[in-house]
Amino acid sequence: MARAMIEYVCNQCGNVSTKWSGKCEACGQWNTISEMAGSAAPPVGRGAKKTKGKSVELAPLAGQDKEPERRKSGISEFDRVLGGGLVPGSATLIGGDPGIGKSTLLLQAAAAVSKTGGKVIYVSGEEALAQLRMRASRLGLSDANVELAAETNVADIIKTLEKVGDIALVVIDSIQTMWSPAIEAAPGTVSQVRVASQELIHFAKNSDAPLVLVGHVTKDGQIAGPRVLEHMVDTVVYFEGDRGDQFRILRAIKNRFGPAHEMGVFEMQGAGLMEVQNPSALFLEGRDADVPGAAVFAGIEGTRPVLVEIQALAAPSSLATPRRAVVGWDNNRLSMVLAVLEARCGMSFAGRDVFLNVAGGLRINEPAADLAVAAALISSLSGKPIARDTIVYGELSLSGAVRPVAQNNVRLKEAEKLGFKSAYAPKPGKGDVANGVALREIDDLAALIAALGVAATVD
Repeated sequence: MARAMIEYVCNQCGNVSTKWSGKCEACGQWNTISEMAGSAAPPVGRGAKKTKGKSVELAPLAGQDKEPERRKSGISEFDRVLGGGLVPGSATLIGGDPGIGKSTLLLQAAAAVSKTGGKVIYVSGEEALAQLRMRASRLGLSDANVELAAETNVADIIKTLEKVGDIALVVIDSIQTMWSPAIEAAPGTVSQVRVASQELIHFAKNSDAPLVLVGHVTKDGQIAGPRVLEHMVDTVVYFEGDRGDQFRILRAIKNRFGPAHEMGVFEMQGAGLMEVQNPSALFLEGRDADVPGAAVFAGIEGTRPVLVEIQALAAPSSLATPRRAVVGWDNNRLSMVLAVLEARCGMSFAGRDVFLNVAGGLRINEPAADLAVAAALISSLSGKPIARDTIVYGELSLSGAVRPVAQNNVRLKEAEKLGFKSAYAPKPGKGDVANGVALREIDDLAALIAALGVAATVD
């Protein structure tokens, strides 16, 4: 029998070491090492028992495999994020802050899938059956043919699912509450999360049942547990938004069956999460007229064009080190844009607090937002507003030049649909022209400053 030993496992990345340390050598996180009982590996060398393997069949790269048939969830925004619907045998991991609406969305999706005639199983490890029924009653889903279970033992759950037969959808809420009797560890630990997920995913692959796992998140917004969990599943989806705001954004971070970074927008109402078919109109709702520091950015989220207002404020500061506060954008990228404006255009932000906000709770990761941020900062510093019917987009280089971006035609058509008349953007490619939007080509920041009617140097 193998001699018992002590292992030290990182709760963040799952790295195993033989001694404790305050900082994980693999991921660099502090205070994430936990002591865990393990077993010593068998000796390797002379006298060790060798395991005979068997040869596997090799297949050529060329071949014609059918595209997997997807099952619509009945919620178009959810299907968009998944790449078109639920794939049989796929595993999807959904993460988000507590109370943001993960369980509500999945209960709505489960009820919609059940209407197509498939069997839907909803397993909760956090709530009792009475609580699930109360939520279903509040959402008006009490008549849905969804079978519930309140269980945390993975072995019992899989045994139950095997008896059900053909399953259209399995929801596990949440994976951190599940435990497997195969190992001796508390629920929520790295070992239990890894083993429980592996057993559930193995069942899904063998039975062709779509599996959806709900994952807790850490204070940094990452899914709790080992990062290997995100590699085990086919799709990773994050729920973004503030619990105090009615809007929720569902974003795919990884998707083996569709485009990554696809986005779906929902609005939290008394009857549950309602789809938002036109996010651009939603994000631009309630704009103030002729206010300095506001620029409309035409971005691309996955395959969808989205127009959103970027707000900037450069206010005089009494601090020795002025503040730089950002909501919805990268703080390092703001520092870069400020440095380029100061070095290439002579605009000084040294004695000013700079605040940047993306309206609507959306988080932007696209480099094409550089020019819109620069326009908002120039407008705020000079006090001259940007025309309400103008959009701005383009990637900014350190030399002050504006680099071209992809999908100009899609951005311009979305702007034209919402009534915008002009655009400040880099030179488009062939065919990237919208008849209703007058495009003014911006080659560098000097051209942007001239287009905005601002002096070259602002103190």
